[in-house]
Amino acid sequence: MSCKNLNILILCLLFPCLVKALPLDKIKLPQGFSIEMYAENIENARQMALGDNGTVFVGSRKAGNVYALIDSNNDFKADSKIIIASNLFMPSGLAFHNGSLYVAEVDKIWRYRNIEKTLPQIPTPELVYDKLPNISHHGWKFITFGPDGKLYIPVGAPCNVCESELPFASILRLDVETQETVIVAKGVRNSVGFDFHPQTGELWFTDNGRDMMGDNLPDDELNRVTQEGQHLGFPYIHNTDIADPEYRNDQIANLNTPPVLALGAHVAALGMMFYQGEQFPESYQNSIIIAQHGSWNRSSKVGYRLMQVELDKNEVKSYNPFATGWLQGEESWGRPVDIMTLNDGSILVSDDFADAIYRISYKKS
Repeated sequence: MSCKNLNILILCLLFPCLVKALPLDKIKLPQGFSIEMYAENIENARQMALGDNGTVFVGSRKAGNVYALIDSNNDFKADSKIIIASNLFMPSGLAFHNGSLYVAEVDKIWRYRNIEKTLPQIPTPELVYDKLPNISHHGWKFITFGPDGKLYIPVGAPCNVCESELPFASILRLDVETQETVIVAKGVRNSVGFDFHPQTGELWFTDNGRDMMGDNLPDDELNRVTQEGQHLGFPYIHNTDIADPEYRNDQIANLNTPPVLALGAHVAALGMMFYQGEQFPESYQNSIIIAQHGSWNRSSKVGYRLMQVELDKNEVKSYNPFATGWLQGEESWGRPVDIMTLNDGSILVSDDFADAIYRISYKKS
C-alpha cells in the first residue's frame, strides 16, 4: 500500500466526517438564504420537536431511537446528543407540550415529564395511550398538539390500497388526560405531516397517494379539515376525481373532499408547517413549507426537496421549489422529512437518509 493510500485509510478510520461530508453546496435556495449543518450522525432522523429551553428532540423510524440535541453555546450547531430512548417500535413522532415530551410508537404514546429540567438524567416515561393499532405498515406517526390542547395522531392505512375499519386511514384527536379520542378526518391514506392555520386554526395536512397506478397518478395531496369527521376519499377516490381501479363505493366517493393542492405523484410529501418566524421575507409569512421525501418506485425520481405554498387566505397563489439539490440526476444523497422553526426564525430540516439535521437561515444582502 502506498503512503498516500495509507494516509487516506488512517483519515477514514480516525476522522470519518472528513470523508463523508455532505455536499451542502449542491443545495439551491432563493437569494439571501443559506444552509448549514445543525447536527450530524443522527441516525434516521424523523420528526422534531422544540423544547422551551431550545432543546431539539428528534425521533426516528428504523433506528428506534429518540434523541435530544443541545446547542449550549447558541452557535446554531448541536454540541451534544443524548439518546433518550432506544429499541422502540418506530418512534417517529414527537411533540413537546407544557414542559413534557410526547413520543409516539406505532401503538403507544409516552410522556416524559419536565424533561428539560432533568437532562442529562432521563425521567421515567409514563404511558399515555396504548389503544393504537400495532401494524407497522404506514404505522409510524407524526404527532402535534393543536390550539385546543389536544394531541392529533394519524393512523395510516395498513396497505397500499384496501378497505379497512376505523381507526385506520384517519386522523385522531386524543385528550391526553381523559384518553377520549375523536376521529377528525377519514379516508386519509397516510399523513406524515400537518399543522394548524395560524389565523383560522384549521388542520392542514399532507397525504401520500397510493402506489401502482403508474408514474403520474395519483398525486400526493395538501388537504384542510373544514368539518370534523369529513371524508377525504381513500380508497375509492384519489385527488379530485380519480376513481380507484380496484375499489368502488359511490356513496362514500361522493363524500370526497378535494385537496387544496395536488403536490405531484410519488413525491412523498411528509412534514409541513406554516412559517410564522420573523427572519424570512414577508412573502414567506404564513406560507406553507413542505418536505418531499422523494419517490421510491417511480421510473424517474421526483421529490427530494422542500416546496413553498403561498396562500391568499385559503386559496393557493403559488407552489414553487424552495430548496433543491438532494437529488442529482437519478442519484439522491439526502431525503428531507420534517421542518421546524427555531426561536430566531430560521428553520431546521431533518434527513433520515443522510442522518442529518440542517439549518436554513436568511440574511438580507
